Parts: sequence; C-alpha cells; structure tokens
Amino acid sequence: MKGFKFAGIHAGIKKKDQKDLGLIYCKNPAVAAALFTRNKVIAAPVILGKKKIKKGLCQAVLVNSGNANCFTGDKGIKDAIACSKMVATSLGIPEDFVLVSSTGVIGQNLPMDKFKVGVPDIVIHLSADHADDFADAILTTDTHNKIVKKSGTIDDKKFSIMGIAKGSGMIRPDMATMLAFICTDINISAKDLKVCLSAASEKSFNRITIDGDTSTNDTLLALANGMSGVKINDTDSKKNFQDMLDKVCIELAKMVVKDGEGATKLIQIIVKGAQSKQDAFKVSETIAHSNLVKTAIYGEDPNWGRITAAAGRSGAHVVPEKMDLFFDDQPLILKGKWIGDEAEKKTAQIMKNKEITITLDLNIGKETDFFLFCDFSVDYVKINAEYRS
Repeated sequence: MKGFKFAGIHAGIKKKDQKDLGLIYCKNPAVAAALFTRNKVIAAPVILGKKKIKKGLCQAVLVNSGNANCFTGDKGIKDAIACSKMVATSLGIPEDFVLVSSTGVIGQNLPMDKFKVGVPDIVIHLSADHADDFADAILTTDTHNKIVKKSGTIDDKKFSIMGIAKGSGMIRPDMATMLAFICTDINISAKDLKVCLSAASEKSFNRITIDGDTSTNDTLLALANGMSGVKINDTDSKKNFQDMLDKVCIELAKMVVKDGEGATKLIQIIVKGAQSKQDAFKVSETIAHSNLVKTAIYGEDPNWGRITAAAGRSGAHVVPEKMDLFFDDQPLILKGKWIGDEAEKKTAQIMKNKEITITLDLNIGKETDFFLFCDFSVDYVKINAEYRS
C-alpha cells in the first residue's frame, strides 16, 4: 500500500501481555471520511473525531484497546487531545491531522503514563509491513485480526485498498462495526469518499448484528492518499472504486460476524417479496436480532415458528398465508404451511453447516433486504460475564 505505514505494540494498557496500541501513518495528509456511532453515550475519541473530520484530512490515527475512554467527562476529552498531540509531536505533523480511537472497558480514565512512553515507542516501529501488528493491537474479545486487501485498475493504472477491522461483540447496525479503518492510494475528493464510504457501509457493516448492542465508540474511517496516481473523476471510475470498496467492507463485516463472541455459525437472512424496502429491512433486522432464533440455530433446531413469529412482530406488513421459508435451497414452509417431517429432517442437516442462508419470501411485493448474524452459544454468556475480570 503506497504511502502508508503501520505499527502495533504492547504499551501496558491491557492487563494481559498483548498488543494494545496501534498507529497508522501516511506520508502525506490523506483525504479522510468517517462514520461514527449513533449511540447518545459517545466516547471522547468520537467527540473529538467528529470535529476533526470536518477538515477532510488526516495523516495519522492512534488506536488503543483495553480502555474505551468513554463516560470519562472533560478529563476524557483532555486525554484524547493529549494523545493526539503526542502523536503529532513524535511524527512532526500538525495535531489537526491526528485522529484517535479507543475500544475496551467503559468508565475508566486512560492510563496516560502508558501513552507518554508508548507513543514515542510506537513511532519507531512504523513500517509498511506492520499492518498485522496494528490489526492485533486494536482487538478486544476478538479471537483473531481482520484484514482484507484488494487491488484494481482504472485506465490501466493499479490502485489498492486495505481494510482493517475489530469487533466481535457490542455489534448492531447503527453505523458500522466497533472500529474499521480503510486505507487506499486512490485520488478522490473528501466529498466523494464520504459518499462511497456511506454506500459501502449500508451494504456491509449496517447489515450485521451479533448481540443487538450499539457501541459507544463505533468508528469507520477511510483515508485516501492519492499516491497510486489513479484519479476518481467520472462515473465509471467512481463505480469501479465503489465496487472494490464494497467488497472490502463486506468481507470485513463477514469476518466480524464469524468472530462474534462465542459464535459457531454465520447466517444470512434474506427477506424477499416485501411491499417496501423498509418492510424488508424491518423483517430481516427483527429476525437477525431475535435471541430465540439465534439460540435455535446454535442448537441446530429448525424451529421455523421463531422465524415467522419474529417477522410478524417486526412492524412490517406480512400475510402469514403467503410466506415461503427456505434454509439454503430446502423449503420448510410454502404458502404459509409446514411441508412435513421429511423437509424438517433435511433442514436439520443443513443447520449443521457453519454457514447458512435463510430466505423468507413474503410474496406480497418486490422489495428485498438482508442481514448477516451469528448464533448465540453458552460461550457468549461466559465471555461477557467475565469481560472486566
């Protein structure tokens, strides 16, 4: 990736001996766009980020895990600003071009002594080859890092996109995932980058759920440094870039769901034949958020009643007598009627798969939408019960 360097170190923010401080640095100020959480309890880095992103430029991003710097009042804001100033001083760049992100436990002040030592240290470790270290440093309950790299061509010139994300809990579609960073060497305006990022998020991060909780720290940030020489200046080039960005975000979103806390299965719910796009969204979202549906899937029980009941309480217009329900290609309900034991036995076999597609056809319109979600296992309860210990 031209012009970008990464680093990830253990600074002592986490209790365990794990990487917990990450840094992205761009050789020149990059065009920047971001989407943030819609939660009204907002972490200090998000409050600061919303102000800084208005300039549309960013050269460095400091990310810590193990502490969310949320619900920390004025001190939290001052600490976030102090961290960005440390980075600016260490790199010799304007403080306005530094963004910070945090993820971890809510309600604790940042251990600033760790940052005073860690920031100068992490700058020394910056390298184009250290994206994996950065990806490791931003994890919390994730079991592995999440990196996607893609390249494409426009007018016979090559451009690249790299996406790095973290998230395995506190995930629902009220912006994106917890943290995701997109780096590209494309030449694009801040306005067009924001449009493309928003569109990609709608098809990916805004169509996933793990537990129905919205984080206080959600940040989806895109940086474009223009160093490939490929310029987005017409409809065709913008579409080409959008398609590639969509692919990166969708793959990252799937990784997040697959790595859901305690998850054993990735499920896509497709709702077809709705009267409106809003209805298709409502039904798919309600099914994806249903704890009863999620636990049935963990138990590999084709309990179709939970799915149809969720559709019925979604607030969308549905006609039970017209519903068709499929697990992969296996029908279980046709025109509102269960089609028998044999179909249920075949469905039970499908539910043993690690990835399953459930399709609910409402048969009352032409609109379609989808969600990606995971099952609920015993481990989800255990992980979250022990999170702060």
